[in-house]
Amino acid sequence: EEYYDKGIRYITLCHSSDNDICDSSTDRRNPEDNGLSDFGKEVVAECNRLGIMVDVSHVSDKSFFDVLEVTKTPVIASHSCVRSLCDHPRNFSDEMLKALASNNGVIQICFVTSFVKKAKPNPEREKALAKLREKYGSWSEVRDESAREKMEDKYMDIYEKYSSEKATVQELVDHIDYVVNLIGVDHVGIGTDFDGGGSIEGCDDVSELPNITEELLRRGYSEEDIQKIWGANIMRVFRKVVERSKIVGA
Repeated sequence: EEYYDKGIRYITLCHSSDNDICDSSTDRRNPEDNGLSDFGKEVVAECNRLGIMVDVSHVSDKSFFDVLEVTKTPVIASHSCVRSLCDHPRNFSDEMLKALASNNGVIQICFVTSFVKKAKPNPEREKALAKLREKYGSWSEVRDESAREKMEDKYMDIYEKYSSEKATVQELVDHIDYVVNLIGVDHVGIGTDFDGGGSIEGCDDVSELPNITEELLRRGYSEEDIQKIWGANIMRVFRKVVERSKIVGA
C-alpha cells in the first residue's frame, strides 16, 4: 500500500533470481521450480485489491501459471518474447501465451537480442563468463550490493567485448506476428527494455521507434492494430485492474 501511495502501478514479481514472492525463470537457487509462494499469493491478491498491475516477465513457468490461478485481473508480461522463435527461459511458450490470452492479458515484446534470436556459439565469451561466475558465484548467490554492481559491470563489459550480431527490426516484428497469429492482436504490445540491455539493429533508442511502426505498416497492420500494439492493449489491462480495485473497495 505504501508503494501504491508513492505512485507504483505495476510490480514485476521477481527479477533474474528467486525471491520470497516466486521463482525466477533464470538463475534459480534450486533446480526445482517451486512457483509462487504463499506470500506471493498474498502479494498478487493485494495488487488486485489496490489496482496494481501484476507483471509476469522474469517469472518461472510454474510461477506464471500459479499467478493466473490466483489473480482476479488481467496480467502483463512487460518485456518478454516468444519461446517458439527463440528458445530462452525468459520467453513465453505457446501454452503460456494461450493462457495469457484467456486471462485477457498482454505480452510486450522485448528488444533484448538474446530473447529475439538465438545467439551463435561464442566460446571466448562463454569462457569469460565462466571465469566471472567462478569469481563471484551465480547472480542469486551474490548478496553484497557493491559486488553485484561490479559483477553486472563486468558482465556488460564481456558482452560488449564479445558482442554477437544484433537482432533486426524484422526479427523483432516476427515475434509480434507470431503472437498475433496465435492469440490475436489484442494481447501483444512493445516493451523495449532500453534501460536493461534492449537494443536491436535499426532500433537502438526511442528516436528509432518509428522503424517498428514502419515495419508493421509494411506487413499490413491497420492503424487500429498499431495503436493497440503501441499502448491501447496495456491501457485496456490497466483500466480493468483499476475497475476491479474500485469494486472490491481498495
